Amino acid sequence: MLRVATDDAELQRNLKQLIDKDARRAASWALNDTADDVLKHVQDRMDRVFDRPTRFTNNAFMVWRAKPNSLEAEVMERATVGRRHFLKVQELGGARAQTGLERLMASQLGAGGMIMQAAVPAEGAKLDAYGNWANAERRQAIAAVSGPAATAPAAGAKTRRRAGFFVSKPGSALSPGIWKRAPDGSISKVLHFTAGAPVYGPRLGFMDGASEVYADRLPAHLARTIEKMIERVAAKSR
Repeated sequence: MLRVATDDAELQRNLKQLIDKDARRAASWALNDTADDVLKHVQDRMDRVFDRPTRFTNNAFMVWRAKPNSLEAEVMERATVGRRHFLKVQELGGARAQTGLERLMASQLGAGGMIMQAAVPAEGAKLDAYGNWANAERRQAIAAVSGPAATAPAAGAKTRRRAGFFVSKPGSALSPGIWKRAPDGSISKVLHFTAGAPVYGPRLGFMDGASEVYADRLPAHLARTIEKMIERVAAKSR
């Protein structure tokens, strides 16, 4: 988390030309404008780093705004993101935690002797505009394989002529994952299962870039807001 605060001597000297209440209000304006710039930088950075980031990803951060009695602004993860691990991994690097889908699949497959840590869309999966597994097909597949009999039928068994999903059996010729059988009997893989968690190197660069934006933008914002406050005070005294 980046914390943007006014704690340098130069800033304090600039504020002495105003009474404390007005100076603190001008400083809060400058901090909030700077934090807005940092937030935009982070969102722009995610657009460059990620392939078609979702709205959830782009809106993962928010500004906790400074007030005259609390001269500190923060660009921080929203509370709903705190439980989602992927942004922290993209910033710091490391192994990605399991998603809800992966935890569901792991719990269902454990009794069948299959070890599954991660699941990623395969070539046969239908994808949405963000490159993720399409919700409609995902729901159909999960519903189809969420039972004890959701595995490939025995060789030579008669099957209904309709599309269906199944999980490949451990040790079978089909690689681990969820497969889709078309009405004509052809099959395609829609979800890969892997025994290891995906590991990422640092990618987002949030802290370094945000610190640079803060250092670059705060002085100009502060000069503008102090001037604005001086003009406001002068107008009141006329």
